[in-house]
Amino acid sequence: MIFDDENDPKTKRSKPRALDKMSVPELRDYVAQLKEEITRVEADIAKKDTHRSAVDALFKKT
Repeated sequence: MIFDDENDPKTKRSKPRALDKMSVPELRDYVAQLKEEITRVEADIAKKDTHRSAVDALFKKT
């Protein structure tokens, strides 16, 4: 069996946009969209870190 990285969501990356064809307002909108996505991802990371800490505390041996 051959593993294909294209089908693995952890290794799949979206292709960068061609910025040279975008106007300044379009670029600003694109930056805003990216910042919103970064905020969303950071919130999910924080939620998972909190969950992980709670699980670690529950199973911590004293």
